[in-house]
Amino acid sequence: MPQPRARQPLPTPTARTTLSWRQRQVTIAGISYDEPRLTAWHGETYSYSGLTLDPAPLTPELDELRLLIQTHLGNAGIAAAPFNSVLANLYRAGRRDSIGMHADDEPELGFEPVIASLSLGRPAQLRLAPKPGRQGKPARVLLRPGSLFIMARQTQANWKHGIDKEARPSSEDRINLTFRTIFPRKRPS
Repeated sequence: MPQPRARQPLPTPTARTTLSWRQRQVTIAGISYDEPRLTAWHGETYSYSGLTLDPAPLTPELDELRLLIQTHLGNAGIAAAPFNSVLANLYRAGRRDSIGMHADDEPELGFEPVIASLSLGRPAQLRLAPKPGRQGKPARVLLRPGSLFIMARQTQANWKHGIDKEARPSSEDRINLTFRTIFPRKRPS
């Protein structure tokens, strides 16, 4: 995906002011704490780390990006169910915001989920590490503004990923839009 096109529909200043950002509390291994970043959820209801996200509807800008990315995946030969949700992460200027090592492997994401991660604003280092008992060497990937990082097939089953705290707070925001398909759980009648 050409970088200029990736940035035009939803530039960082627009996303910063038009999405409903919140700092949520998550529970991991029985311990609750505030997420070290802000998030905005658009699409279907989704749960992770003891937290259930009630969605806002997709904005026109998010929907335009969703369609562009879906087309890009198809052109690249990557089969994916149509994206219906976006988790937006805001790594704030002046803070050491981060996301711990994790895998997006909740049941609502289905078997071998495809997640398309679009980076806006400042660059960031994505850290990848194999899950215990899995093959592979840890790696880092530089996510530049406008870059699209695709996690497909066995990525979530075999790898964890995260964004570490920076040594010094940045003076620029970073927004990460993660497009995904949610298969809503059937609720008992």
